[in-house]
Amino acid sequence: MSELAHKDHAGLERAIGHEFASHDYLVRALTHPSFFGYDGDPRPAHYERLEFLGDRVLGLVIAELLFKRYPDSEEGGLATRYNMLVRKETCAAVAERIALGDYLRLGSGEVQAGGRSKQAILGDACEALIAAIYFDGGIEAAHRFIESHWDDLLDEVDEPQKDPKTALQEWTQGRGQPAPRYRMVNRSGPDHEPTFTIAVEVDGSERAQGRGLSKRIAEQEAARTFLVREGLMEP
Repeated sequence: MSELAHKDHAGLERAIGHEFASHDYLVRALTHPSFFGYDGDPRPAHYERLEFLGDRVLGLVIAELLFKRYPDSEEGGLATRYNMLVRKETCAAVAERIALGDYLRLGSGEVQAGGRSKQAILGDACEALIAAIYFDGGIEAAHRFIESHWDDLLDEVDEPQKDPKTALQEWTQGRGQPAPRYRMVNRSGPDHEPTFTIAVEVDGSERAQGRGLSKRIAEQEAARTFLVREGLMEP
């Protein structure tokens, strides 16, 4: 048995500032792959295809907002800010603000596993929601939603710092050492929601590990763990 979201769409529409002309795409954006219909109904379309598009719409709008907000910033600074703003963790944080998890259609097993608060699910659903807004109201509607809910986050990345992988590589280069080596330790979870564990090895030092929803995130976390342990980065 699957479980429907336990709030109607009106509350979500108020939270996101967009009233849908048609709820077809919204319903799809709220449907997790674990959800199945009732009473023998076929499995409904879920949000993964919308997530793909929403990620691109988000990227375009964020790039434009950064370009206009930081006219004196070089490409590298813009790229650092961009990466922080479009990552899954940021999307999940926005999803939490609008209580998106309360509206998700999840399979009963996923509900019991705490799916409504899982960062991976919230991040994916937020991207799918952006695509649903885009289809329903065009790029202008998607732009309004993103600008409204990412505005304060744009200010928070006003002073971007080097990402941990870059910082670690520069540290090893400064010591005349080979570049850090990243190795896969483990991959767990279902295919649609894997978790990666990556180890980073630096000559003459104990290796450090990190976990994340992608290999890139896990590598960053491994580098961060190493730098914090060595006193080279604040926790």
